[in-house]
Amino acid sequence: MTFQPRMSTKINGFSVVGGLQQRSWDGVVADLFSVDCAPDASGQYEARDPRLFIVLDGLKTGKFNVRLGAESKDLAGEGVTNPMCYVPAGMPLWARLDNVKHIRHIDLHFNVKSLVKRFGEDIDLTAITRPRLMFSDARILSLANLLAGECANNEPLHQLYGESLAIAVFSVLFDIKAKTERKRSRLAPWQLRRATDYMEAHWMQTIRLQELAELTGLSQSHFGHAFKASTGMPPHQWQMSIRIRRIEEMLLRTSHSLNHIAELAGFADQAHFTRVFRQHTGLTPAAWQRSQK
Repeated sequence: MTFQPRMSTKINGFSVVGGLQQRSWDGVVADLFSVDCAPDASGQYEARDPRLFIVLDGLKTGKFNVRLGAESKDLAGEGVTNPMCYVPAGMPLWARLDNVKHIRHIDLHFNVKSLVKRFGEDIDLTAITRPRLMFSDARILSLANLLAGECANNEPLHQLYGESLAIAVFSVLFDIKAKTERKRSRLAPWQLRRATDYMEAHWMQTIRLQELAELTGLSQSHFGHAFKASTGMPPHQWQMSIRIRRIEEMLLRTSHSLNHIAELAGFADQAHFTRVFRQHTGLTPAAWQRSQK
């Protein structure tokens, strides 16, 4: 089921310009807003899922203030050009703008269940419940601007591009570090067999790590490490080796054209097919075919 964030809002003095621009990736939904503001614009927000609010531009003049309770004191972002607020699920946020004419911001809504599947034990779940208000991070800002570009793009790039950016934001936000390399446990025989059989059966398709992890009952991170410990190569490389082997069989046993083989093998076009095949064999498909005669 597609992740659909929900948020209740009470706003005053805001006028959205051009409408909401939204993109959805695995575990993350991005909402891009461009807003004209009255001199005393304010709002109250409460979301079902944790979210990260990032001001992209518009605060060269005026003040932006937030607070977590109706009786709390305002926390101002003075001196912070691009303030960010991480708000846990179910926590209300009040915002008030003084003499800000226009603001452009992006909201990233996180599906914690999906992201826990991806990161496994590497996530500190207690950090997800703690708010962070009016902070700034140059790395997150750079990634957020790229995500905003995808939201506004009428011809967005591949899903994996936006997904990678969103996952990078999540990693920086919660300081998810690479762990010291240690001896990894291997997959159980039944897990390895189930994963490799699935890759054999779906060799023409692009298989996501999530699919294989779910087949074995593991997080994506755990599965990826355990698969490499069991086979000596990551899952995507194993699948590509299957695809190349099947292509070699077709080159030897059929009279299909290279263009048709590329199509059967799930490549976008013959040029892509040729490039990948040469990377793995050192020869173009035509040259490899001639070498076998």
